[in-house]
Amino acid sequence: MTSIPEYMTAKHRECDDVFTEAESAVAAEDWSLALVKWQAFAKELHEHLSQEEELLFPQFEQATGMTAGPTQVMRMEHQQMRALVQDLDNALAAKAKDEYLGLSETLMVMMQQHNMKEEMMLYPMMQQHLSNAEQLLEKISVSVA
Repeated sequence: MTSIPEYMTAKHRECDDVFTEAESAVAAEDWSLALVKWQAFAKELHEHLSQEEELLFPQFEQATGMTAGPTQVMRMEHQQMRALVQDLDNALAAKAKDEYLGLSETLMVMMQQHNMKEEMMLYPMMQQHLSNAEQLLEKISVSVA
């Protein structure tokens, strides 16, 4: 079994790839492909954020006693991302290419900064402090299957 940093970082890359495919489809005004790719991304992102908020973050907070630290910041950023996803849903539904591409640039920058914090700081801390990391990864991988 892989580590929390390896597994979750791979999930970030998968989300990024589908996000980029949706963005490319919008840029080409291939609205049907854009919708398929966007829905796949939104589903993947929702699952990823839920796994962190419902499984990993609570376990980390319980193990470390840190409830007002990095996980709180990550949750706030997740909320900001969810709001942008809703705005992007609306722009895609309206086939508003320029609006979508502007919002997607904002979301991409936000995700890159967010992912870096998780990958460089939070995930390694989780791996270090969670004695049940392997079991947690098994739960996560089963929930996506």
